[in-house]
Amino acid sequence: MTALEHDPRPPAMASETELREDLAAAFRWAAHLDMNEGVANHFSVAVDDGGERFLINPRGMHFSQARASELAMMDTRRLGEDPLAHGVDPTAWVLHGHLHERVPRARCVLHTHMPYATALACLRDFEFLMLDQNACRFYDRIAYDRDYAGMALDPDEGARVAAMLDGGRDVLFLGNHGVIVIGRSVAEAFDDLYYLECAARLQVLALSTGRELSLIDDATASMVCEQWLSYPEGSELHFRAVRDALDAMGADYRR
Repeated sequence: MTALEHDPRPPAMASETELREDLAAAFRWAAHLDMNEGVANHFSVAVDDGGERFLINPRGMHFSQARASELAMMDTRRLGEDPLAHGVDPTAWVLHGHLHERVPRARCVLHTHMPYATALACLRDFEFLMLDQNACRFYDRIAYDRDYAGMALDPDEGARVAAMLDGGRDVLFLGNHGVIVIGRSVAEAFDDLYYLECAARLQVLALSTGRELSLIDDATASMVCEQWLSYPEGSELHFRAVRDALDAMGADYRR
């Protein structure tokens, strides 16, 4: 079983309450890790199997203040409507709306400008290096958009971006912009987002030394990727610990 062929069965759909709490927790922990940028960047999660209805952060919400009850509910059948009328940022509507509509396995969509991954996305013709164990997690799972054309305000841009992830990739490096990670659950997508930034930080540090890099060969990287993807309950355990940490901090994300 290759990296792109790991268990295709989607996890059981959680209740809307659970999805709201999970997404709010993801916002809070992303802010805790300095992965957010002002009140920009957006996370979303589908609440039905078809991906027609999805939760997303409302316009102007800081990640650190996310609450389950305050997340906006959107519907891909309203893609032609004005997102501002629904309290959602237009760029979020274009990207997330088209991803949920066109990529069924993208139940959760996380878009950030987190610093280390975005730094790599700004290097000409850069491809993610199989430099360490964390990087191997993403072997043959990354697509690259090298045609930055401004903010995603045109519906055609949403369709173009969605097409790049419709071929089985789970991560998209947006040149001169940021990254998008998709997953079958909030836990799965957030786990990937976290390890992507960990690996990107290591790559920036290693590249900064100017020394020759010791890269992992393709066969080994592919094997390690399969190990990552088949590791029992890895993403669920990680995200459960995130929620436990937020609860211990007295965070009110569940409200």
